[in-house]
Amino acid sequence: MDEGAAGSVEVLLVEDNPGDVRLVEEALQEADSALHITRDGTEALDFLHQRNEFTDVPRPDIVLLDLNLPQVDGTQVLDEIRSDPELKQLRVTVLTSVPEEYASPELDELDANDFFTKPADPDEFMALVRSRIVAL
Repeated sequence: MDEGAAGSVEVLLVEDNPGDVRLVEEALQEADSALHITRDGTEALDFLHQRNEFTDVPRPDIVLLDLNLPQVDGTQVLDEIRSDPELKQLRVTVLTSVPEEYASPELDELDANDFFTKPADPDEFMALVRSRIVAL
């Protein structure tokens, strides 16, 4: 994918489950997007702040964020995004195995753009991911 191509969407996936990573990769295969993957909250924050090994990465158009992450959890990542003047307008879609009614109460205050419980069916999961990217 050409960097800066018209209509190209920069996607940051924050996900530690290799199976879900593979499904998102497959879902976006034919989309006009560039997928960047971080495996925990610390890596995600480094990517978003363009520090450590991520100094030359583009700013994502959307973050697909899991909540159950090692090191720094997804709620903390979302809190930092919404607290940072340079990041707070970033579109964040929470994709998690946690049903919304059991998600952290702070999540409502942190203002995710979308919240979805990951469907168990792989085809439904991929369709959901595609719909979020195409909507941009």
